[in-house]
Amino acid sequence: MNTLAVEYHAQAQNIMCTESELIVELVDGRKISAPLVWFPRLAKASQEELNHWELLGDGEGIHWPNLDEDLSVNGLLVGARTNN
Repeated sequence: MNTLAVEYHAQAQNIMCTESELIVELVDGRKISAPLVWFPRLAKASQEELNHWELLGDGEGIHWPNLDEDLSVNGLLVGARTNN
């Protein structure tokens, strides 16, 4: 018996940052969050810098141009952190 693996690419539609959390709203209605301390550049950024983000592709990634930081939504789903 063969099993067909279906690839799913989660897509973001909105991003919010609190003092301690990155919150990503997905197009399918889910919200995922991660501690800002997982992303040192984001953790050190001002609220103004955190609020200046762009979606990459069809929402598969998030880019903060003033911080030179990029995160993938799938990476967030699996708990990936940055070490910069």
